[in-house]
Amino acid sequence: MARNTEQTFISLGFRNWKKGRGAFDKHTNSKAHIVAVNKHTHTHNSVRMQLCSISEKSQEAARSALVKIVSSLRYLARQGLALRGHDNDEGNFKQHLEEKAESDPKLASWLLRNHAYTSPECQNEILQLMSNAIIRQIAKNIHALPVLQYSLIMDGTQDISGTEQISICLRYVDADLEPREDFVGLYEASSTTGEHLFRIASDVLLRLNLPFSGLRGQTYDGAANMSGHLSGTQALIRRQQPLANFVHCGPHCVNLVTQATCKSTPVIRDALHWIHELGCLLAQSGKCKTTFKDIAMSTTGSFTSIKPLCATRWTVRAPAIRAVLSQYNAILSALEEMASAAKVNDNTASRAHGVLQKLEAGNTVLGLLLGQEVITRLEGLNSSLQARGKTISGMLKAVEYVRQGFLSLRADAAFKAIYDKAVDFAADLDLQQIQLPHVRMPSRKHGGPAKHHTPATPEEYFRVQFFSAIDMATTQLHERFDQVSLGNLVKLEELLITGNKNMVVSLYPELDLQALQIQLAMFKANNTYTSCKEAVQILRGMPPEVRGLFSQVETLVRLLLVVPVSSCEAERSFSALRRLKNWLRTTMTQLRLNSTAVCHIHRDTLKALDKREIATAFIGTSERRVHVFGQF
Repeated sequence: MARNTEQTFISLGFRNWKKGRGAFDKHTNSKAHIVAVNKHTHTHNSVRMQLCSISEKSQEAARSALVKIVSSLRYLARQGLALRGHDNDEGNFKQHLEEKAESDPKLASWLLRNHAYTSPECQNEILQLMSNAIIRQIAKNIHALPVLQYSLIMDGTQDISGTEQISICLRYVDADLEPREDFVGLYEASSTTGEHLFRIASDVLLRLNLPFSGLRGQTYDGAANMSGHLSGTQALIRRQQPLANFVHCGPHCVNLVTQATCKSTPVIRDALHWIHELGCLLAQSGKCKTTFKDIAMSTTGSFTSIKPLCATRWTVRAPAIRAVLSQYNAILSALEEMASAAKVNDNTASRAHGVLQKLEAGNTVLGLLLGQEVITRLEGLNSSLQARGKTISGMLKAVEYVRQGFLSLRADAAFKAIYDKAVDFAADLDLQQIQLPHVRMPSRKHGGPAKHHTPATPEEYFRVQFFSAIDMATTQLHERFDQVSLGNLVKLEELLITGNKNMVVSLYPELDLQALQIQLAMFKANNTYTSCKEAVQILRGMPPEVRGLFSQVETLVRLLLVVPVSSCEAERSFSALRRLKNWLRTTMTQLRLNSTAVCHIHRDTLKALDKREIATAFIGTSERRVHVFGQF
């Protein structure tokens, strides 16, 4: 280049434009121009290649930014946090991306140039892709079972905006014979009739490719639209699949038993009412609550808050009773101060005085102790039935244990111990003695020739009430859990334990009676068990080759495990609903609510999702996105 340099076209410039064409042609054929062209051709790519290289780098930066967008959405959905605030710029999603962009200049630059892919529409789409991936994994797990068996759990509630939300969960038994209950979505219901809820359930099962032929159980609460034997959801499903045994939710049954038991006995009913009034009194005023807290801390050194009793949750009353009994003296002192304080308004003072008079009565103390004895047993049963792995046989055995426990209380010694404790409690706190309430004489018009019996002592009078509560509890436990649909399952468990033939097996197409009898005989000859749970432990401990010999026994065990005993999994999703759709998020659409709920509840599964797969699915829905992001 040094030997062939022409300064005119490099540094001096061309001035003789009249002879320009000839000079240009001469320069084109010169050695300087030929050398320059050859050097440029061998050292630089074409314009097209340069543009492709720039496009590839731009797509790579876009894909990196998209992965971070998916990561931010996954994090916020997992934690149940709002994506946007009053405006998008101040929302959690935008701020989380800006926080990431501080340490990533490429992301910061890309976000400045591209706003469309952080819009609410794209957020909803990505959330839905993550939600669908989780639901597909659940359906895949069910389809991968040796025998297609699953159960349906449904319950409904209203969200903060008054929209009826139906929660649907599926129960199945995994490869380790462990029952699993998975939430699959919240669905808006325009009507709560049994037929409409049946259509919702059918649509969900159809979308998941789960046929009714594999449905073996269904569990709801006791509402007529769900459990009605003519037009309830369970009746409509059983017309499609008669083997879908309906189970009235066990904890709901215990709740109804507790409600009936407490309301049947005046002394317990009235004592619980005054606890509720005390909770309302303390809850309506911060000054009243502070007064009680200060007195409790100064006398006992500890403080337990007393809240109003829930009208529907009857199995949480035992802690309230214990809180009142353990702080009884502090409660009386606080009520005396509230009733006589000059700065307290008249309404509060009169209410405090009325509650104080009732709590100073020994009858109230006796009602609390009797109620504690009854409610604590039922509350323990309720808690034990809420676990995911509970089975029908285990539930019935637990109910029978509680019934026997109540029957053991029907003795004079049991009541005598409680009565003496109430008398000593009232004497220690200088309360009114337990008194016999006024008993009205029967009308002569309706009286018979026999003399009317009048209890001679308070102990005799309240003994009758206590025994009445026990009888009500035992009767209700028998009636609530003596469900006709559980008969087949009880017979199947008898077959597993005893090996005795019964005709229930012929109802289930997955069971071969002849093969089952042969395998059961061999299984019982080599193992000792007395319950379905023990049989499960034996099957789990077998080598795969040995376990394969008892395929029909395993199918029978799966059938006993797959039917749920409660709808608590749906109730748990309502807790997530309260966190996700609150007073600040009432305008959330159903699509975003359902997608976020699935992601929030299945946190571990969400965390295991591949961000690149979600981003790839997002890119593949549009040719424009393929042009912007390219391919991973």
